[in-house]
Amino acid sequence: MTVSKFSYPETKKGDVVDDYHGTLVPDPYRWLEEHDSPQTIAWGDAQNALTFDYLAELPARPFIHERLTALWNYAKYGLPTKREGWVFVDINDGLQNQPVLYKQKGFDGEREVLLDPNTLSDDGTVALMNQSFSKDGKLLAYSTSSGGSDWQLIRIRDVESTEDLDEVLDWCKFTGIAWLPDSSGFYYSRFPEQEDKYSGEAPFNNKLYFHKAGTPQSDDKLIYERPDKPELSFYPFITDDEQYLVLYVGHAAVQRNRVYYRRLDSDGDFIRLIDDPDAQYSPLTTRGSTLYLQTDSDAPKGRVVAVDLNAPERENWKTIAPESDDVIANTYVVNGQIVILYMHNAHHQVKIYELDGTFVRDIELPGIGTIFSMYGKEKDTEMFINFQSYLRPPTIYRYDFTTDTLSPLYETSVDFAPDDFETTQVFYLSKDGTQVSMFLTYKKGLELNGDNPTLLYGYGGYSIPLTPGFAPHLLQWVEAGGIYAVANLRGGSEYGEEWHKAGMLENKQNVFDDFISAAEWLISEGYTNSKRIGIHGRSNGGLLVAACMLQRPDLFGAVICGVPVTDMLRFHKFTAGRYWTAEYGNAEESAEQFEFMVKFSPVHNVKEGVVYPATLVVTADMDDRVVPMHAKKFTAALQAADVGDNPIMLRLDTRSGHGMGKPTSKWIDEWADIYAFLYEALGMQK
Repeated sequence: MTVSKFSYPETKKGDVVDDYHGTLVPDPYRWLEEHDSPQTIAWGDAQNALTFDYLAELPARPFIHERLTALWNYAKYGLPTKREGWVFVDINDGLQNQPVLYKQKGFDGEREVLLDPNTLSDDGTVALMNQSFSKDGKLLAYSTSSGGSDWQLIRIRDVESTEDLDEVLDWCKFTGIAWLPDSSGFYYSRFPEQEDKYSGEAPFNNKLYFHKAGTPQSDDKLIYERPDKPELSFYPFITDDEQYLVLYVGHAAVQRNRVYYRRLDSDGDFIRLIDDPDAQYSPLTTRGSTLYLQTDSDAPKGRVVAVDLNAPERENWKTIAPESDDVIANTYVVNGQIVILYMHNAHHQVKIYELDGTFVRDIELPGIGTIFSMYGKEKDTEMFINFQSYLRPPTIYRYDFTTDTLSPLYETSVDFAPDDFETTQVFYLSKDGTQVSMFLTYKKGLELNGDNPTLLYGYGGYSIPLTPGFAPHLLQWVEAGGIYAVANLRGGSEYGEEWHKAGMLENKQNVFDDFISAAEWLISEGYTNSKRIGIHGRSNGGLLVAACMLQRPDLFGAVICGVPVTDMLRFHKFTAGRYWTAEYGNAEESAEQFEFMVKFSPVHNVKEGVVYPATLVVTADMDDRVVPMHAKKFTAALQAADVGDNPIMLRLDTRSGHGMGKPTSKWIDEWADIYAFLYEALGMQK
């Protein structure tokens, strides 16, 4: 089945031209940035009509949807939280759109529903996000997101009665919730009110407030602001010893931050312990006047240090866990000990140290995989671990510090035979000779005949590592005989901050070279060929696949470009985009950065007269992180320039956002469409 380029909806071209440091750059689809204009809405509706009509006719889609539904239908557990005899846990029994929050007295108590987000909307698009329980376990402060938006509302629920208090806290985005030890209220941050929170404008002037439970938001006390630095955001937490209120102060999406603090019993100004955001600084805990930090300052692969708050100069910092060959992914303090989660060749290992740095032991994990999350308080003698891999669904384990035992707490099973498949790790050379790692998952006994359908996934940015994680959809792919490949590109943190820096700003082309080299390696080693390889990326990964398909349209048979960043000259003008300039650059402010950004900006590098691979651009109407104008402008440019018969289509989801809190039903529908598209483009049989 083919779609002629002349079948696409008519897309007008405007005459907008911008001047970047003396270079004139046309922007013919600027009008598509007006997300709520009648013209843009009509254009999106026409694109959706074409796309969904096409997808509905694909013969494999009904089978794929049925199989994905079966694979998604397994019990999913969150990490338990303990408070004063209560145990709280999120559980999705299989196909619920949103997980339900339960309460029980101890692990053996009867589970009762504390909060069911599925009752908050008819279509499952209201999701439970932040959860913070008061110390006495009587109150839950929780936030909800509607339609996938980053904006959240905070409410307070009485745990015993399961009724909400009257107040609703608005204008919150990316905030923490830090309860006072007496459970009377909490610290949180919010942005100023604006005329239209969904206008697409970037929010500034984040401020820290204190909210007393049972009072209206209008009574909240302003605690801290930095009008001289409107780009800063404040994430509060209270140390486990209840001595300090600490602020993680962010300014960008990259992991570089400031750290401020004050004593919890003080109402004075905050002490700016670290006010130069030159590295990552993650506060862990305090002991008296000593603050423990995880940082990559002077240690690109990470270290743990102790800072005497009475003598905080860097020359006085004491290294507790030094930098090693493996990367510190995260650090926790549980049982009065330091628990460090390391990345070794992009998979996790766990080591325990005393607070003075003495090594205690390794925790033996069930295999090569990912600890998706961990939970434990400083005085607990147990912690909980969410462990998973490409072929094994998430299992919640309990680790007992007193007996050094790791045992399953919540187990689950999927309608799938994992022993029939395997995951291997390979290493290949990128264009400049850099060694890059990649995970391959496929059916055992795979024949290297050069003709296996392959889906190559990547991200390569923001220090975000791609470690072996479970996703129901990939099971369907490998069952069908496909290879699922994940490349650990530069730009991530798999091999430390230097690995990240090698893929950001002027080095961004390295990420594209790594990804292209991964595809070339898979072909040269006999796994697949250019007609049978599809590529997929989301968000920054959407930028990745868009740039790579433009640079090497001959190399790929299909492209799935999810919620992508594609206009590298204007992204900073919209919502969260202002946080990304430290990673990508700012073409408007810097002539030097404009020079390298315009070279890979997808909407500015589509060439007329090229046959592009079959491409499905996936976005959502309520994505207020990577606004859908990126996907729309890229689709319009591709459709206008392409001279082949491969489909170039836009899938614009409704009542959906960047992916956070997306209902199960929407995920299944989206992946059924993606795989049906790939089956058709790569010549696969159902």
